Amino acid sequence: MEAIFIKTVQLLLSLSILVVLHEAGHFMFARLFKTRVEKFYLFFNPWFSLFKIKKGDTEYGIGWLPLGGYVKISGMIDESMDKEAMKLPPQPYEFRAKPAWQRLLIMLGGVLMNFIFAMVIYIGVLFAWGEQYLPTENVKYGIYAYEAAEEIGFKTGDKILTVDNVFIEQFNRVVPTIVLDAAKTVQVERNGQKIDVEISGEDLALLLKSKGIWEERIPYDIQISKLAKDFPAEQAGLLVGDMLGNIDGKSFEFYDEFSTYMASKKESEVEIAILRDGQKMTKTVKVDAEGKLGFNPAFNNPDVFEYKIIKYGFIESIPAGINRGVRTTINYLKQFKLIFNKETKGYESLGGFATIGNIFSPTWDWGHFWNMTAFISIILAIMNLLPIPALDGGHVMFLFGEMITGRKPGEKFLEYAQIAGMVLLLGLVLYANANDIIKMINGTF
Repeated sequence: MEAIFIKTVQLLLSLSILVVLHEAGHFMFARLFKTRVEKFYLFFNPWFSLFKIKKGDTEYGIGWLPLGGYVKISGMIDESMDKEAMKLPPQPYEFRAKPAWQRLLIMLGGVLMNFIFAMVIYIGVLFAWGEQYLPTENVKYGIYAYEAAEEIGFKTGDKILTVDNVFIEQFNRVVPTIVLDAAKTVQVERNGQKIDVEISGEDLALLLKSKGIWEERIPYDIQISKLAKDFPAEQAGLLVGDMLGNIDGKSFEFYDEFSTYMASKKESEVEIAILRDGQKMTKTVKVDAEGKLGFNPAFNNPDVFEYKIIKYGFIESIPAGINRGVRTTINYLKQFKLIFNKETKGYESLGGFATIGNIFSPTWDWGHFWNMTAFISIILAIMNLLPIPALDGGHVMFLFGEMITGRKPGEKFLEYAQIAGMVLLLGLVLYANANDIIKMINGTF
């Protein structure tokens, strides 16, 4: 429950920052072109507001429904659907009275702010924390293949060489590269031989649905670093610092072999040899129904994996941060091909608020928080550019049409388009969150 609470707080904080900045983008361009902004709200406020204050022509407030935020710009058909104001003659301070190019910049202001803010965050993250990753070539013991990986054709112990014969420097980018670039083959080293693992459309669909398909294989050299309260390991008297040895007289070379053996001993007792302060002893522990003992392992050999660490000076962090932002944007755009692909069925992997919240760390980690906030900022920018009425992209689409044809869409048409867009968006939100619920019921979340 504590982890869920921490993730929820991080999600609300991240969205609050991004919504305020997005709406500030619209607000600043509106003010630049002397367009009146009637309201500036974080979250929506149907029926009542949690807080509001009026300064000048603008009411600033916080709503109670945390589904976004808005600025209400005079003379604009938006989610407020203020039809009465639109019946009056246009005023010089209204949105509808401004030239098309000014209205276009006002509508693009929020998206521009999201993109710029994401780049600024990435620059700051790289300057403050640098970059650390595990090079693919340093995964010296190969992978531990989960069930999904085995279905595709990978095996535990495989060493990843290339994807479509292209070397991927960072190990954590191998799977995203397979999915986003719709890879056809992955080259692995298996028992000293180079083998091609073929990737089909069905395999890509499986990758999209899976929470993970593999992890780096780790030698069995375990010391207990933390005990879970009221779990078998604690109840049996194991202590932090204990070194684990043979289980039921069996020795293991790799940690996954230990995990597999524990899974085969669910709700059974096992004899664990341990080394405590130089003294050998044996403990009898009952494995729980999930095949767990209830401890966090620390792996004693720090040289098992050689991570690459890159530190950036302030000047160096600027192009590196922009490059990361651009790469993240391109990768997210690639996902749209998968969403509409019948073979990969990417639409089944769409998630709602629970999915977004789940990307945050269960413990408070500022570096991870800002990385995820930058990622969500890019998502918000791209989603708002979709040509759907009620989104910024819908308004931009109509404005481009006006600038090309020289004809402004009728206000009735814009009203109906706004309603249709709001219905479509509501449907998408319900669908995405229903996917989350289904995943939770099926235990695949």
